[in-house]
Amino acid sequence: MPELTVTSIQQAGACLFVVATPIGNLADMSYRAVETLQQAAWIAAEDTRTSKVLLKHYGIDKPLLACHEHNEEYVTQKILSLLEQGQSVALISDAGTPLINDPGFVLVKKVRDAGFVVCPIPGPSSPIAALCASGLPTYQFTYLGFPPRSGSGRAQWIQALADVPHTVVALESPKRLMQTLMDIAGAVKEREICVAREITKLHESFVSGGVSEVLAYFEEHPPRGEIVLMVGPAAQEDVTDEKILAMSQFPGIADLPPSARAREIAKKLGVTKSRVYSLLLKL
Repeated sequence: MPELTVTSIQQAGACLFVVATPIGNLADMSYRAVETLQQAAWIAAEDTRTSKVLLKHYGIDKPLLACHEHNEEYVTQKILSLLEQGQSVALISDAGTPLINDPGFVLVKKVRDAGFVVCPIPGPSSPIAALCASGLPTYQFTYLGFPPRSGSGRAQWIQALADVPHTVVALESPKRLMQTLMDIAGAVKEREICVAREITKLHESFVSGGVSEVLAYFEEHPPRGEIVLMVGPAAQEDVTDEKILAMSQFPGIADLPPSARAREIAKKLGVTKSRVYSLLLKL
């Protein structure tokens, strides 16, 4: 069992800052992010060449460390050594919030395990930015990253969309978007789809509609740029009373008190707790 750890920025000496950077518009850089990069002793960047453009724009001149998926284990040891010497390090990715489909997990985990403070400097994130403007339900959602390109992993990923009772957010390459939409169309009932493209950039756009409508649109307007794909939940009326009652007998749910059972079923099926509870009272 993991041990309890408590870290506090107030107690910190050297610190690893996880700094979000713009996803397309340099004006989205926060004052706090700029200040943090100015004060850090070192900056760990996914691609130092890309990050130099951002740093130059804000007049930041700090020593850089390349930290990417091919060298993260090695660079982690270097950063731990710097922290032990009392030198704070800022981690940035090419764009957006580090660790969200970007390197950094190994580093953050080992820095925390070593007892150092990891401090998030929040900011842009394309999945969240897209979801906020999509018009799809946001009270609960699942983020799935990029779908596997082929094989059983891809089939399972597509099937997961049919089983998730709330909005799903994913990333996709413009070259594979059409195939992914066709796969979704074949696996789930008609759902509302929203494809966000080039968030915060000059050609930002949102295309919403049923799967077939969105497919038709992109057949005429080939997709380009960075894409966030969102799939809305199944309509509540698709969840029958029989399905709710059947789930009430599932292992791990059947033994719960009525209120907790209703809450768990409602969460899994994307229906209201009151509807589930009223059905359970009739059993």
